Amino acid sequence: MPKDAHNKAAEHHETAARSHRTAAEHHGKGDHAEGREESARAHGHSKTAHEHSEKAHEKSKAQK
Repeated sequence: MPKDAHNKAAEHHETAARSHRTAAEHHGKGDHAEGREESARAHGHSKTAHEHSEKAHEKSKAQK
């Protein structure tokens, strides 16, 4: 169902955004090592979010 797919994509985007904000906080405090680690996690979440977005888009197109 497209709604479920879009909700799953949104959840992953929210997780990615939280990781990006956490990375920014670490960098802002000068903790660059932890900031880089969190940035890598954020990147992984972003890739997963993109994959889920693509799946949701395909399911939406199939509903037409």
